[in-house]
Amino acid sequence: MPIYAYKCAACGHQEDEMQKVSDAPLTACPKCGQATYSKMLTAAGFQLKGSGWYATDFKGGSSATKKEEAPAHACGAGGCGACPAS
Repeated sequence: MPIYAYKCAACGHQEDEMQKVSDAPLTACPKCGQATYSKMLTAAGFQLKGSGWYATDFKGGSSATKKEEAPAHACGAGGCGACPAS
């Protein structure tokens, strides 16, 4: 269940309330009883990172974005018998 921050405009009382998303917003202040209790705008408690919702986003990137390096040639130029055929 989400936690919402509420503040009373009459007395200034602030409190966090755990409610279902489908619940109606609270209006009566638990401290003074006035009908000036309302939700405050707060920052989200998480951040979304990556380019989308893919299995590779949080595991160091996808194989398509990683460059595969060719094996180094034994002779340094690629012309000896120890080098793989290209």
